Amino acid sequence: MPRRDVAEARRVVVKVGSSSLTTAAGGIDPARVSRLVDVLAGCRARGAEVVLVSSGAIAAGLAPLRMPRRPRALPAQQAAASVGQGLLVHRYTEELARHDIIAGQVLLTVDDVTRRSHYRNAFQTFAKLLELGVLPIVNENDTVATTEIRFGDNDRLAALVAHLVRADLLVLLSDVDGLYDGDPGRGAATLVSDVASDADLSHVRVGKSGAAGVGTGGMHTKIDAARIATGAGIPVVLTSADRAAEALEGAAVGTLFHATGRRRPTRLLWLAHATEPRGRRVLDDGAVRAVVERRASLLAAGITGVEGSFVAGDPVDLVDPQGAPVARGLVNFDAAELPALLGRSSRDLKRELGAAYEREVIHRDDLVLL
Repeated sequence: MPRRDVAEARRVVVKVGSSSLTTAAGGIDPARVSRLVDVLAGCRARGAEVVLVSSGAIAAGLAPLRMPRRPRALPAQQAAASVGQGLLVHRYTEELARHDIIAGQVLLTVDDVTRRSHYRNAFQTFAKLLELGVLPIVNENDTVATTEIRFGDNDRLAALVAHLVRADLLVLLSDVDGLYDGDPGRGAATLVSDVASDADLSHVRVGKSGAAGVGTGGMHTKIDAARIATGAGIPVVLTSADRAAEALEGAAVGTLFHATGRRRPTRLLWLAHATEPRGRRVLDDGAVRAVVERRASLLAAGITGVEGSFVAGDPVDLVDPQGAPVARGLVNFDAAELPALLGRSSRDLKRELGAAYEREVIHRDDLVLL
């Protein structure tokens, strides 16, 4: 994707990390927020729609609560988020008002994008906000999210939101100006300006970076987010917050990850990247070939083992005889029901147990290859 096309993107998701918004002590840096808002307003003035995925709620809550550093315990993180989220959105609201732009807060948990009715509602909310000229400000709902229902980092959240809103571009802003083939803080390292495929990452050595003690991300999470977005047909620019204006104008700054795949149903992207499996189905070789090569539904006849505790509708991993995951899907039966069905044909199950047991264990429309 030529850089000039970056500037022509009509719908842009911008993600900014905690370290780009806050002071070392953990409070919001008004000057940094103001500069970022000016950049977003400039992008909107060129005719683009903008969605902002913003970290910083927990970091913004540290100073008011007199916490010297980001807490590790989840309840303390939730308390900091509860205090900080309001401060963060208030600051954005004031700064956007200078440009006559209305801010809209959108807080998400994994449930909001993995359960079919929830993500449909989320899409409709974003569509209406953008139609009304509102700039949505998105964050994970840290105040109520538990360990089991967390995105884990806002880079991945941003990639999933970019797909949800059908963005033309994802911009990841951090405290580094791009992807380097080594650690620029420890000696010579070269900026990787373009990534067209994973082959371009073969010589890249990535260490833990960023955040200065107030964030959760690093270069690994940004590369993972770029893979999610580009695999769904959305190019990604990774650069520093200080170079955001140049990046959005199409200048050759930072790293451009080129789109590698095509857009696919949103639900399958959530299934692959925003769900935690509740169990595993062990498949025989024939079932693996049917699922992977023929993209067929999974039938009870091809299952040799069941692991985990789950109910109908939960995500489960499908593994080959050696235990390697090959797919993930939404199961149609509870864990307690499946052992009696294994290895049996749909015809036999219908005859013995009734028509309800003739259906697929996982329908192909609810399967995604890993």
